[in-house]
Amino acid sequence: MDVTNSRFDLAIVGAGAVGLATALWAQEADLSVALIDKGEPGAGASFGNAGTIATYACTPVNSPSVFTNLPSLLFRKDSPLRIDPLYAVRQLPWLLSFLRNCTPSRVEAITSKLAYLLAEADTGLDPLLAQVETDDLTVSNGCLYLYSTAQEFEAATDDIAARKANGVAFDIIDEKTTKTLEPAIQMPVHRALYFTGARHIADPGELMRRLHKHFLERGGHWLEAEVLSCQATKDGVTVSILNQDNIRCDRFVVAAGAFSRAIEGSGAEKLPLDTERGYHLMFRDFADKLSRPVGWAKAGFYATPMTQGLRIAGTVELAGLKAAARQGQFDYLRRMSEHMFGPLGTPTSNWLGFRPTMPDALPVIGPSAESERVLFAFGHQHVGLTLSGITGKIIADIASGKITNRDLSAYSAKRFS
Repeated sequence: MDVTNSRFDLAIVGAGAVGLATALWAQEADLSVALIDKGEPGAGASFGNAGTIATYACTPVNSPSVFTNLPSLLFRKDSPLRIDPLYAVRQLPWLLSFLRNCTPSRVEAITSKLAYLLAEADTGLDPLLAQVETDDLTVSNGCLYLYSTAQEFEAATDDIAARKANGVAFDIIDEKTTKTLEPAIQMPVHRALYFTGARHIADPGELMRRLHKHFLERGGHWLEAEVLSCQATKDGVTVSILNQDNIRCDRFVVAAGAFSRAIEGSGAEKLPLDTERGYHLMFRDFADKLSRPVGWAKAGFYATPMTQGLRIAGTVELAGLKAAARQGQFDYLRRMSEHMFGPLGTPTSNWLGFRPTMPDALPVIGPSAESERVLFAFGHQHVGLTLSGITGKIIADIASGKITNRDLSAYSAKRFS
């Protein structure tokens, strides 16, 4: 079938976790779907993440503590945060908006809205996992979040209380219990949060490949190409493709993650979307170091046992989409991982990816302000894999005209008007 000469119920740009989930849920609603991406399916942030299905992650990066901790985060040698000075000047409006969303009242509201979506994450994701038989990829063994000192733990008091207030189940455990669960941990542990019901994906890239294969087997149409723009009218949407004929569809979904602003005419180019650049290292021979993901709060990374080895994933770098990977970020992850485990040798691979992030840490889900026929599904920051299924289900419901009683106002593009 010639995709560019056909009309579809739904066309989606972006074949990461969110785009794939949207495509599969749209197929469940009997919609004809075209999926478009300039790269391989799942090759971006959906490949390189920590693999956690983090239904417990309702507390945002935004925090009142930013106002007192930011100087230390920016200038201490071993910090998980780096901001490129020249980029910061260009992105000053975004940074100021981020800070406005760090007040106690805003953080409380953001936490509540993240928790609202996360509470439905499994209902959106589990049916998709069942369709592609992921028993060999899905590990249900909980997750640990470490605080190495009493000071770190005390600083997290509000964060921990917010999780509890929003229904997140966890146990607070001591060093002995932590190291009984994970004997390979060598660093000091004052306390840890043990999310006993948490799961992780042992190979996110393989999950994306299976989801894409299933999409094709169900009659989905795939186009590896670059989307330039879209034009919505009362009769449908015309999607302009680089060096190819246009695509016509009833509705068009922008799910291109951190690259969503590149789609001209969609309205995404008017939104304050930025990227938190994240890094990972892989240590092929150390998959058996852990039996579950282990995060270190202060150091800003997760260590996750995966099929290909031990993945050390994390940090936040604000430097945009074009700057090359920075060796200092890789060096930081290596130093911190060796502090956690001892020597791990030379990493077998490394990676840089782009987390799509809004200044209020909430995704954009729902119609564009430009047209009801253009739908947004991006900005999931650190929980794209976790929220991919429920985001896809919401977008498919909207596209198929299904009546829903969900309050999506907090995720609307219009909140930035």
